[in-house]
Amino acid sequence: MMRYRVWNIAVARRSMALRAALSIVATGMLGYASAEPVADVTSPWQVDLYYENATHFRGEDATGDNVGLSKFRNTLKADARKSLGDGWNFRGIFRGTFDGVYRLNDTKYGNKAGGPIQLGNSGGPVLAGSLPPFISSNAFVPMSGGIPVAPTGNPAAPLGPGPGPAFNAANNPNAGLRALGDRWNKGNQQGGFAFGVPVRPCDTDARGCRDFGGYGDQTRSNLESPEFNDRLDFIRELYADKTFDMGDGKQFFLRVGKQQVVWGRTDLFRVLDVINPVDYSRNSIYDEFEDIRIPMWMVQGNYRMGAGTSLSERNLQVVWNFDKFRPHNFGQCGTPNSPLDASCFFRGMANLWDNGGTVANILPATALGAPPGTPGAFAVDVPSGVLGFRNVNLPQWKLNNTQLGIKFDGVSRDGGIAFSLNALTYRSQAPSLHAIRPYTVAFDVVYPRVNLFGGSADFSLESLNTTVRLEGAVTNGEEFINTNKPGLFSRNQVFRSVIGLDRPTSIPFLNPQRTVTVSAQLFYQHIFDHERTQGLLGTTGVVDAKNSYTGTIALRSQYMQDTLNATLIVAHDFNARATAFLPSIEWLATDRLRFKAGANIKTSSDQKRYDFDDCRSCAPATGSLGLQGIEPLGRFKAGIMGTAVKEDEVFVSLTYKL
Repeated sequence: MMRYRVWNIAVARRSMALRAALSIVATGMLGYASAEPVADVTSPWQVDLYYENATHFRGEDATGDNVGLSKFRNTLKADARKSLGDGWNFRGIFRGTFDGVYRLNDTKYGNKAGGPIQLGNSGGPVLAGSLPPFISSNAFVPMSGGIPVAPTGNPAAPLGPGPGPAFNAANNPNAGLRALGDRWNKGNQQGGFAFGVPVRPCDTDARGCRDFGGYGDQTRSNLESPEFNDRLDFIRELYADKTFDMGDGKQFFLRVGKQQVVWGRTDLFRVLDVINPVDYSRNSIYDEFEDIRIPMWMVQGNYRMGAGTSLSERNLQVVWNFDKFRPHNFGQCGTPNSPLDASCFFRGMANLWDNGGTVANILPATALGAPPGTPGAFAVDVPSGVLGFRNVNLPQWKLNNTQLGIKFDGVSRDGGIAFSLNALTYRSQAPSLHAIRPYTVAFDVVYPRVNLFGGSADFSLESLNTTVRLEGAVTNGEEFINTNKPGLFSRNQVFRSVIGLDRPTSIPFLNPQRTVTVSAQLFYQHIFDHERTQGLLGTTGVVDAKNSYTGTIALRSQYMQDTLNATLIVAHDFNARATAFLPSIEWLATDRLRFKAGANIKTSSDQKRYDFDDCRSCAPATGSLGLQGIEPLGRFKAGIMGTAVKEDEVFVSLTYKL
């Protein structure tokens, strides 16, 4: 009861603050409107206020623990619009959130999360009886229970036995931890690479906390109310726009401010829609892009040229994102949403560099004199500054770090085909890892420059009553982990495409009175100059597949005079052999009150197929021999659905227009 009482006090205070902030915004606008000269007022302020609660529950993770509450998010949103006169229009959308999960379920996501861990030492039982006393013969050891090692200066064997202890356990204690990947795989238990990852908020435990561009170093208060930060994320939209008449049927549209610019015609997959980064920490990939795109300060201009000799409509758009660089938000380890479990890898690697730590199953038994082919490996204690993330090199604000996009839209003379041609230069919104020493698991994090060229189209096949949507793009400058390269990365050209089909279809057993909207999409990715080779112990090279395929199908139907909407989305990653099922029902109780309930359920194949070169057998003198494991690179083969296979959820939400 005490936990709920504390939460009630906290949410009451935070809700009062959110209401006050949004009320000040709304009433301030209304006050400003009343202070304007009457001649300048062309319309009154229109302000809509919304409250939403989203409550999610999860089942067991890969450790067998029941997770329980995974979201108790309360959101207030204000949407304000006004015509300012002389053709100028204003819009502002403001959002504030308080997520109570960090207090209500603090043993999983809050100040009490994590605990002491045991790390794999699979060589111990294999060589039991022949080991010196200071090397454990147990299958698992606690933090600081591995073999102490230190840099040797020998390229052929860069690490060797060193004076113990290798790191200060007072700075990196065996508390508040989880083993890397333990919520989705059993690599640590099965002889794979792993290390301890701090999982508590950064004001409780600062280990491994780094700023990866707005995430990775958040306190509990930041996690509870993520919009209230130094980037003013509570401002979802804040812009003014105007259409200028150029004569002869031509117009110029200008919009300036914080905004989302949406390119592309397909759902779920971001082929062209890459101008705004995405906040995956809010609800992974399951929220609408409108709610998880991160708005940026931009200028967009559209020159509407009207009809031409071969086109009925022509438009040229220029977009300049002059905001400070912002990457995707992949969440923070110890929070409910971390796609690919990437943030746990990031935080654990940062902690290893800063404080040293114990690494599971990294020293092969043969290194201790066992005959070739002897299975098993030993946990080792490494000092700080040897393995992990050294620096996070976020691009600073400079003119050449801004991004510029150009798009030409056209519609055929008969109106049957709409298309676009797109070009964009931008910084990668996902991090790239550059090894600081050849073939060494020690990295700087960078965000390279990427150039994109692509296009889209949609048209109808009237004989099939089907709408077709197409997108495709080629990028230059993207970087991928490549264990064949001394820097452990390569720069590759990439082609991505999506084809989407939409059709209203009669399915009587689902809805005898209305058609069901069926939407299907197929995403394809090809990496040029893809490199994989067979090493002595396994496959090495680029972990991402040369050709990747993901398909989705969505069924949507309406009942009870369109007040009940049922949806089923199924997504399948063909490479990972992972599938997600997302059924939901939405009930419009009144014109102000809406309820929604649903689930997301994932399945996948045998996780052994995700094993890849983990660089335990990397050495500057020999490169990588290809020793395999699911961590850390198997997450890229598993993909978002494969790494979330133990994150099945049910949810309910309500939205009320105040």
